[in-house]
Amino acid sequence: MMDTTDQNDTSQSVSLTVNDVDVEFLPLIYEIIRSVEKDPQDTSQKTRESHDTSQKVLELQKKLDQARNQLRRLRGVEYNKEEQLDKLATLRKQLQLKKELLQKYRHMCSFDIPK
Repeated sequence: MMDTTDQNDTSQSVSLTVNDVDVEFLPLIYEIIRSVEKDPQDTSQKTRESHDTSQKVLELQKKLDQARNQLRRLRGVEYNKEEQLDKLATLRKQLQLKKELLQKYRHMCSFDIPK
């Protein structure tokens, strides 16, 4: 049986894509705003609404922390903008050279090998 630290290490070793990051915050934010806008007259209801709002804020905080952790696991995030642009330029240059080499091989004379 794995403990939680083993599960976290395993899940962090798997690479994420941008589409895998959960950033659906708007519904929670909307619920928090709606609950803050409500102004019940009854004290017990006001206390319950305040507690519900606090729970929603905690849920939002937990979701934000989860999104931060997921974003840290994205490939390339550790590089700053200049490093990313340099890496992109290098990859584009490699692609261009490989395309030229492929074109060169396509236009080479083919030798017929007798059977």
